[in-house]
Amino acid sequence: MLEPMPKTYDYDPPREPWLDIIHEDEDIVVFNKPSGLLSVPGKDPALFDSLQSRALERFPGAGTIHRLDKDTSGIIVMAKHKAAHGHIGKQFEYRQTTKLYIARVWGEIAEEEGLVDLPLATDWENKPRQEVNYERGRPAQSRWRVIGRENGVTRVALTPITGRTHQLRAHMKEIGHPILGDQFYATGQALAAADRLQLHAAELGFRHPRGGAPVVFRSDPPF
Repeated sequence: MLEPMPKTYDYDPPREPWLDIIHEDEDIVVFNKPSGLLSVPGKDPALFDSLQSRALERFPGAGTIHRLDKDTSGIIVMAKHKAAHGHIGKQFEYRQTTKLYIARVWGEIAEEEGLVDLPLATDWENKPRQEVNYERGRPAQSRWRVIGRENGVTRVALTPITGRTHQLRAHMKEIGHPILGDQFYATGQALAAADRLQLHAAELGFRHPRGGAPVVFRSDPPF
């Protein structure tokens, strides 16, 4: 699903480096996507620049398997051919991948870890925002674990059990700790506390399409 944007949106994605490649072999390419760059092109021609369009310039035929929100940075894997795409795509479909995100959230969380289990649905009046909705929401679960506290801000490790749109962002907002710099879910000081969404896909694990051995790719958060 493409991330909708207002027609007046001033899209100016980062250009240096043009592509940040973590790993490449004959089957896959693993990228470190910067915040501010779309995973795939938007419908408007002005939104063509994306990780996918850049990847195709260098790797013709590369296929997008999964996506990150525009403002989320971190690891994305692409397949170089159809068999690899199908192999890894099924792992995403059946929740056989492992994912770990790092975020900085507003407020100091008292507990050390927890589970957010709240159904999410599109807030149609404020699309693409998501909202907790017990009538039409789809099940959504996210685990969180504190890894540091920093003068009114908490650094957390987040693990999405399901894969709903904006899941981690909406869930952290619902428990009273929005992610810093989140233009959709943070307000006031939490929004002003960072010049970008402080959410980073730091780890992705799956079975490699050639041989099925487990592989894990990591990227340190830039905040």
